[in-house]
Amino acid sequence: METQEHVKDLVRQKYSEIALQDKETNQTSCCGSGCCSTEVYNIMADDYNELEGYNPDADLGLGCGLPTQFAKIKKGDVVIDLGSGAGNDAFVARHETGETGKVIGIDFTPAMLERARQNAELRGFNNVEFRQGDIEKMPVTANVADVIVSNCVLNLVPNKDGVFSEIFRVLKPGGHFSISDIVLEGELPKQIKEAAEMYAGCVAGAIQKQDYLKLIKSNGFTNVTIQKDKQIIVPDDILSNYLSAEEIVIFKQSGTGIRSITVYAEKPVAEKAACCGPDCCN
Repeated sequence: METQEHVKDLVRQKYSEIALQDKETNQTSCCGSGCCSTEVYNIMADDYNELEGYNPDADLGLGCGLPTQFAKIKKGDVVIDLGSGAGNDAFVARHETGETGKVIGIDFTPAMLERARQNAELRGFNNVEFRQGDIEKMPVTANVADVIVSNCVLNLVPNKDGVFSEIFRVLKPGGHFSISDIVLEGELPKQIKEAAEMYAGCVAGAIQKQDYLKLIKSNGFTNVTIQKDKQIIVPDDILSNYLSAEEIVIFKQSGTGIRSITVYAEKPVAEKAACCGPDCCN
C-alpha cells in the first residue's frame, strides 16, 4: 500500500518530466503519464481553442475538462487555480476576471511553476501569480477567493477530503468552485489501480463518482451540480501494459466506467447574526 507522501513524490516526479515536454508528446499519453498510445488523440482533454484568453504555449494537454468555461467568473473576481501547471486555466480565468481581478495558481511541482511564471512574464500578466504549495494546505488566507477552478488534479491527491476542506476555507462566503476531475463507476482492475504510471495518468487515483460528490457535500458545500459528464475510453494499447487480452475483454464487459465530470458547488453565505440592538430593522 502506497503512503500518501510516496504518491505525492511519484506525481511530482512525473509532472516534473511532463513540464519539459511539449503538448504533442503529452497528447499521445494518458494525461501525460508517459504510457504512450498509438491513438492520435488526447484521451482526457477537451479543446480549448474556442475559449477567449487561451494561450497554446501554456497548454500541455493535461486536463480532462474545461472548468473555466463553466466557472461563472466575473470581472474583478479573485480566482484560484488548483494544480495550475503551465498556466493554461489561469490565463483563461484572467481573461474573464479582467485587469481588475486577480488569479492565483497553486502547484507543487517547481518545473511547472517555472514554466507558468515564464509564460505570465512573457505576456505581461501582472495580475496572475503562481505559488508553490500543496493544495491540501494552500498558501492562501481564508475567505479570499470568489471562484476556484481545477482541471484533472484532485484525482491525483490521496487526501481529497482535505482538499475540499481547504477549498471551503479559502472561498469567500457565497463563493463557488468549478472543478473537472476523473471519477469511476465500478471498480478498476487491481493491476491498473496499482500501476504507478496510471496513477500519474489520472486514472488509478480516481474514486467512485458518488463518493466524490458525498465528499463535496460533507464539507459544507451547497447547490452541488454536475455541469458536464463524459465517458473516458482508454485505448487497448494502453490497457495492454497492465492487462492481458482476456482481462481487457473482461474489463470492458464489467460495466466499469471512467468518467470526466465537471462539478459546481457553492460555499453558503454566513447566516446573519440575530439583531437585538436599538437600530435593528423591523
